[in-house]
Formats: sequence, structure tokens, C-alpha cells
Amino acid sequence: MRERGEQEMDRQPLISVIIPTYNRPDFLCELMESLWRQTYRQLQIIIVNDCGESVDFVKDLYPELDITVVHLESNQKHVHARNKGLEFVRGEYIMLCDDDDLLLPGHVERMLQELEDSDLVYSDVEIFDYMVDEAGVRWPTNRFVFAYEYDAAGMRRFSTFFSSGCLYRKTLQDRLGLFDPEMYHYWDWDFYLRTAEHYRVKRVPVASALYAFAQSGASNMSGDLEDMRPFLDKLSAKHGLGELPTKNFFLLLEEPEMKARKAATEILWDGKPIVSRRAGRQKEA
Repeated sequence: MRERGEQEMDRQPLISVIIPTYNRPDFLCELMESLWRQTYRQLQIIIVNDCGESVDFVKDLYPELDITVVHLESNQKHVHARNKGLEFVRGEYIMLCDDDDLLLPGHVERMLQELEDSDLVYSDVEIFDYMVDEAGVRWPTNRFVFAYEYDAAGMRRFSTFFSSGCLYRKTLQDRLGLFDPEMYHYWDWDFYLRTAEHYRVKRVPVASALYAFAQSGASNMSGDLEDMRPFLDKLSAKHGLGELPTKNFFLLLEEPEMKARKAATEILWDGKPIVSRRAGRQKEA
């Protein structure tokens, strides 16, 4: 006779997690560790390697996880990689995550509960800067909470939707189609706007996703604004958003409109690094 826990797992819906990756194996392993620690276990993990160094080893490193590694023959960038990942989805629900972000243990379970009266849910996040030690472990050096009320009109001026850890019904993707490969920057804002036009979107007031931001590196927060401007104009034309400001991410957060949207949230992270099995073995060597 099968154990009751196994029978309950069989009744739980499968969630497909799509992760594009490119030459960040240590960070990817931390994400795998955070997925292994989830209280919700029915996960299909789809890693799309965008023609970077091999990451096949993660399947042996975390044999408990249902991991599929998809290899792209040329570097097609992150939006194409996500679209490729969609081809392998088996789950009733889809979760997106960047390879350098992290999810706290109860994240997936909470998101699934919150999805009962919605079609797409996203959480608040903690954004953290870090240093990397000799074993490849990221140690937080600074952190701040990113939590803003869901305001449909305000989201057309400045999106507070974070895609890492968002959960939505696969039927939503079936209707909307692929992520727009023309939106190299702002692909997530575009996805949100397309979703909100037809579906119920909800913010979950818990900072259970961790967004990595190294000030010494490039990111959408500190990237070349001149390079990003054409994509912002394209986004505006596509959705009729009007003139959108081109400012550094942190300066935008100081605008009165953004300060008025700040919201309370539940803080869960103890601030400790998430040490992967890969890093643990390197420390022991």
C-alpha cells in the first residue's frame, strides 16, 4: 500500500519551471538548491542552456528533481530561450525564473494557493547585492525590499511586476502565444501588459523571491539607458503607453508616484546565502 504522502503528491498539479541560463553554473546551482528546498514538490524544471558551457551535471547533482536540460545550438538570448522552454512544458501551471535569482522554501506553495482566484500571481522581492567567495557562494552585502501596490494604471507608467517566481495557468500562455522576441529589454513588462488585458493578475504581499543585483555588473537596473531606449519606445507604441521616462531604476523609485505605491510586505529571508551542493563539495575539497 502506498504512503499517504505519495498519494497526495499524485493529486497535486504539476508546475513547469522555465529557466534560461548562460555561463552562470554556480548561480544556477544555488537556484536548484532553492527549488530542492521548496515545500511544494511537484515541479518539472526546464533549464534552457543558451549555447553556454554544459550544465548537464545539475541532473546528477540534484537527482531528486525532475530536470530537463535543453541545449540551444547558437546563442539566441533569453527571450528565445524562454520560448524554447515552453515547448517542453508538461505542467498545468508555468513558473518563470532567471538563473541567478532565488526562491524561498514556501514560495511555490504560496503562489499556487494564491492562484485560486487569479490567472497570474507574482510576489514581492528582496533585491540583494553580493560578493562571491572562492567556492562560488554569493554572500549578500546589501538588500532592500521591493514591494508596491498593484495599480493597473500605474503599471502602465512603471512596472513593478517581477517575473522571477511568477506563476500562471498554462491556458493563459496558450492564448497569448510566445514571449515577444523583439522585446529583448522589457519582455516581462510586455508579457504583463498582454496578460492584464485578458486575465486576472494579483500581487502577493510576501517577499519570497530574491533578485540578484551586482552593482559591479550589468543589469536592467543599471544598464545602458541609450541602449534600452529603443525597446522602451517599441513597448510604448505596442501598448499605447505614451511617453515613458528613461531614468535609472533607482532614480525612478524616488519619484513621488512610486513612493505613493510602496506597500507593506511579509519578510521571510534570514539574509543567509543559499549554499548549493556544488559549492558545498568545493568547500570540502
